[in-house]
Amino acid sequence: MYKKLLLLLAVMFCCTGFKVPNIDVEKALDAAGDAYKAATLTDKDIQQLGKQSADEMDSQNKIAASSDAYAKRLAKIVKGLEKEDGLKLNFKVYLVRDVNAFALPDGSVRVFAGLMDIMTDDELFFVIGHEIGHVKNGDSMDAYRVAYTASATRKGAAAAGGAAAKLSASQLGEIGEAVLNAQFSQSQESAADLYGFNLMKKYKKDTASAVSGLKKLGGSGQEASTLESLLSSHPEPAKRAAKLDSLRK
Repeated sequence: MYKKLLLLLAVMFCCTGFKVPNIDVEKALDAAGDAYKAATLTDKDIQQLGKQSADEMDSQNKIAASSDAYAKRLAKIVKGLEKEDGLKLNFKVYLVRDVNAFALPDGSVRVFAGLMDIMTDDELFFVIGHEIGHVKNGDSMDAYRVAYTASATRKGAAAAGGAAAKLSASQLGEIGEAVLNAQFSQSQESAADLYGFNLMKKYKKDTASAVSGLKKLGGSGQEASTLESLLSSHPEPAKRAAKLDSLRK
C-alpha cells in the first residue's frame, strides 16, 4: 500500500511541477520524503512519535498534580499496571470536563476528569484496559502510520497551490488529528474490549463493571452529548456491552 502511495505522490508532484506555476518544489519534495518515511517507520520510530505527541498534549492540558484527588484516585486504580504485558506505561489525569481517555504507542495513558466523574473505579479500570489493548494490539501504531502518511498529503496539497494552500498550518494539522482519531474497526474494538475484560479478570476486578461502564457510554439525552468525544472513536457501546455480558455467563 505504501509503495503505491509513494508512486502516486511522485507522479502527482512531477506532473504538477509542469502544470502549476506556483508550486513550492521544496514543500513537494518534503512531502515525498514524509511519504517515504511513513512507509519505513519502525515501531521504535512510532513510539518516539507517541512520546512527542504525549508531551505536546500534556503541555496543552492542565494535569492533575500528584496531590490532587483525581491523581490519587487514578494511581490507586492503575497500581500494578506500570509494566503490564511487556509495556512500560505512565498515567496522568487531564483536569478537563471531556469524557475521554486514550493511550499512545509509547505507553502514555491519559484519563480525562470528566470520564472519572461518571465512572466507578472498576469501570475506569476497564476503559483504561481497553485503551491499553489498542496499544498492545498494534492499533495505535497503525493509526500513527496513517496519520504520518496523511502528513505527506497535507504538505503536497499546500505545495500545489489553490484552496488547500490557503489553509493555515494549524488547520492542516487538524486534518492529521482527524485521521489519528478516526474510528477503530469493529474487530479492533472487540479485541480491545476483550483485552480490557481479561485484564479485569487478571486483577480480580468485577467484570460486571465492564458491562455497566459501556452502558454508561451508551447513555441518552443530555448525558450522551457529553460523551461525544469518546463515542466518536469508540462507537456502539451498547452492542459491545452485550457481547461482554455474554462472556460472563
